[in-house]
Amino acid sequence: MSALFEPFELKDVTLRNRIVVPPMCQYMANEGVVNDWHHVHLASIARGGASLVIAEATAVSPEGRITPGCAGLWSDAQAAAFEPSVAAIKAAGAIPGIQLAHAGRKASANRPWEGDDHIANDDPRGWQTIAPSAVPFGARLPRVPRAMTLDEIERVKSAYVAAAKRALDAGFEWLELHFAHGYLAQSFFSVHSNQRDDAYGGSAENRGRFLVETLAAVRAVWPERLPLTARFGVIEYDGRDEQTLAESIELAKRFKQEGLDLLSVTIGFSTPQARIPWGPAFLAPIAERVRREARLPVASAWGIDTPELAQRVVANEQLDLVMVGRAHLADPHWPYYAARQLGVERPAWTLPAPYAHWLERYKASEKAA
Repeated sequence: MSALFEPFELKDVTLRNRIVVPPMCQYMANEGVVNDWHHVHLASIARGGASLVIAEATAVSPEGRITPGCAGLWSDAQAAAFEPSVAAIKAAGAIPGIQLAHAGRKASANRPWEGDDHIANDDPRGWQTIAPSAVPFGARLPRVPRAMTLDEIERVKSAYVAAAKRALDAGFEWLELHFAHGYLAQSFFSVHSNQRDDAYGGSAENRGRFLVETLAAVRAVWPERLPLTARFGVIEYDGRDEQTLAESIELAKRFKQEGLDLLSVTIGFSTPQARIPWGPAFLAPIAERVRREARLPVASAWGIDTPELAQRVVANEQLDLVMVGRAHLADPHWPYYAARQLGVERPAWTLPAPYAHWLERYKASEKAA
């Protein structure tokens, strides 16, 4: 059996293989409510054979959206809109997951294909952004956020808790907290964005406090039988990489103490001056170190887009799960393709019967010829 197609158990959830569809923002919601676009997107990818399909970064409050088109989970109506997609993912044999997020100082932006920059201050579509400190990200995101008060910190933590409850009610069985990519939680941890001098700033322990407290609050309402995970930027590629990585691993150990079950390892994206060494599976060695030192199962994305590479990082125990994003957009049946490339016997299980029957029959006729 290929390592990529071995089952993976976490809490009471069993994934049928190690292939995961990560959160991929669609920017097609209306006032945070998902629609037929999201349903077709999630259902079609789930039918392709991935073991876990995680719905896009979903804002816990209105100001936490990246763009006006982002999904939300601050109302019961938004939760109800997810239910058909959850049912379709389950019917396809995959586990339905969702990522809860707050964009912080990167919020109030135009959609990527409409500029991927901050909405102008005089544009009524925009809103006031918030962050640990009044420090803008820069580059195409120059809007200065308002430094959060302690009351606002408590409000956002409570919003995460409320959203987690709604996610459970909607039927999701895997929860991921977005602690990465320069959004609010990552901004608390990053020295590039956090200039506070209270309990939420200064030392690495203080900068990690918002993340730890949010995780603990969500764990208190999320069932112990279901996985609670986080996507966390453990490195910035900003010249202080070893220090940031060491601090991140210590924080990951705290996450585990508070009930985290798996860490999706990624980049901080907290400064536009970062020099990221893009390449095939370039984060796999970093994830392996986090896995070893924090003693947590890990996943990662970025440059894992061929079956052979996905197989290698799992077989070498660098990753427990591989996050395959853009390759799934190009081919929703990527797991079927991967199985055939790796010589996995009878890969038709990765497809629904109306597809599998004809594709397998065609494959058999090819061999006979």
